[in-house]
Amino acid sequence: MSLPKSRRSRAGGSLRGAVPDVSVVIAAGGKGTRMGVGTPKQFLSLGGVPILERTIAAFHSLRDIREIVLVVPAGHVSRARALVRRAGFGKVADVVEGGEDRQASVFNGLKKCSFRCGVVLVHDAVRPLVGRRTIMSVIRAARRYGAAVAGVPVRDTIKIESQVRRGFYERTLRREELWAVQTPQGFRFSLLWEAHGKVRSSKFIGTDDASLVERMGTPVRIVRGTEANIKITTPNDRKLAELLLGRRQRR
Repeated sequence: MSLPKSRRSRAGGSLRGAVPDVSVVIAAGGKGTRMGVGTPKQFLSLGGVPILERTIAAFHSLRDIREIVLVVPAGHVSRARALVRRAGFGKVADVVEGGEDRQASVFNGLKKCSFRCGVVLVHDAVRPLVGRRTIMSVIRAARRYGAAVAGVPVRDTIKIESQVRRGFYERTLRREELWAVQTPQGFRFSLLWEAHGKVRSSKFIGTDDASLVERMGTPVRIVRGTEANIKITTPNDRKLAELLLGRRQRR
């Protein structure tokens, strides 16, 4: 799939460290059914502030970020736009509806990115505690290697269930080789655009954007994230996030 022209093209692209060259797609298209409430979880409060607002703020203040595109559930575009106006997030370039799954939602966001000569980050809206250091580490690695993800080493022992005898496991994976992958995930825009284009004609659904890039044989760099960069999907996650936020604010 050919790369569409940028609506704000610049001759020769951007100069690293001189011109902001990073677009961010914040995937907030989930309905939050596991949270057990009627409101999509990204609009719930965390420390008195909507989760989505905290997530946007983590990226908005960074000099390297040029634009942010929000992808939200159908029927919640106006609500998200009102949040953006109230918070004064001038870098939010667009708010669009999500697709039938996360993969389609991210693609909807990519289509609205107006600067396509640099790096694009994809981040879960319900990871509001992502730190500046993690974001910048992913940006630097994506610029250097083309694709990068944040992650933390797995501490639990992981076993694979048998496909023959359900309820029994057949082998144990080497914990030393396993990482729990987080977001943000960063890519050269052209690379991620190509990866999404290749899967749109197939039935492949990846659990994250890095898996789409992997299918093309592109190596993905892992950078060390933090344990605090949790994904809020259940009420217990939200309680933990409140504790982590309180600890951060007391420092």
